[in-house]
Amino acid sequence: MAHVLVLAAHPDLRLSRVNRGLLEAARELAARPAEGSTTRNTLELRDLYALYPDYVIDVPAEQASAARADLIVWQHPIQWYAAPPLMKLWFDEVLALGWAYGQNGTALRGKDVWLVASTGGAESAYRPDGYNRYFFDAFLPPYEQTAALCGLRFLPPLVLHGAHGMAAAQLAAHRAAYLDRLASYPGWPEMAELDDCPACEVPQGDRPEAVRP
Repeated sequence: MAHVLVLAAHPDLRLSRVNRGLLEAARELAARPAEGSTTRNTLELRDLYALYPDYVIDVPAEQASAARADLIVWQHPIQWYAAPPLMKLWFDEVLALGWAYGQNGTALRGKDVWLVASTGGAESAYRPDGYNRYFFDAFLPPYEQTAALCGLRFLPPLVLHGAHGMAAAQLAAHRAAYLDRLASYPGWPEMAELDDCPACEVPQGDRPEAVRP
């Protein structure tokens, strides 16, 4: 049994077709009673925009949640080729020097992280001949390196393109795949083939504890 932390960051869930449905489905899964004595993953859901409408993050609370998780899910729409501002602020403040990375920053080492993202543009927009000019994978290195610096293994993302025009049946299939992954972690078929998190040791001189840039 694993503990899964879902960090959902959508600036306005009222306008969301994808993330609102995923979050509602995850809440139903978390509330569903276990059948018999069968163990299952536990889910902790944190809607960052509901928790922190003033953008004042409770860093100790967020660090405590992350520390007890086996899998951390970064779930959000892609905005300007990156995470929404509150998700980025979570990275900036929660993944602190000396806690998540750098000297003695080992609190998250050995855990997994999973990006669950959606885009308004169709998959064809993320091609050299599309209006976004690059395949979607070209926008992933900041996530991958953030994970690596913290000792987190970056799992293959779940990405849904064309969210605004997606048919109901396709949205339902996406939700089913998402729930299956939450429930079956760490028993995903590809897990045995994934590389370990690369070592990213930060030299003391690059990030001295007593000095901030």
